[in-house]
Amino acid sequence: MSNSQSVAPPDIGISEPARSDIAQGLSGLLADTYTLYLKTHNFHWNVTGPRFHDLHAMFEEQYLELAEAVDEIAERIRTLGFPAPGSYAQFGKLSEIRESTDVPSANDMIRQLMEGNETVARRARQVLPKAQDVADESTAGLLADRMARHEKVAWMLRSTLD
Repeated sequence: MSNSQSVAPPDIGISEPARSDIAQGLSGLLADTYTLYLKTHNFHWNVTGPRFHDLHAMFEEQYLELAEAVDEIAERIRTLGFPAPGSYAQFGKLSEIRESTDVPSANDMIRQLMEGNETVARRARQVLPKAQDVADESTAGLLADRMARHEKVAWMLRSTLD
């Protein structure tokens, strides 16, 4: 095959418009997940106070899991036949989570991460029906897993504040 020929689109039983719609939703989810990853890593580095050790360790566990999630989401977008966003500029336009440019208190860090996890869970829930409508079980499974993870982390963070 010469370089001038394009590769055929995926023929996986999902129409191009449906794949595009799902990939667009996943791109927002990817942006939110990456922004939450960056925020969580930032807070891991900068947390202080009497709960430093526990929060430092908890944030590390969370950002490591988010790093894996970012890869899974991006690869699903590619599997559907579309480019995955991968720049700060793209993520900034797509993400519903705002970066933190200051160093908040430990409780504010926990609150921001709780809210960020809830945002990602809501975004995944918005995309899920699009995947279910066309029997895209691969995407639906990924989204269900992400929702469960983010809901659990939000609960754990909320419990830390109580």
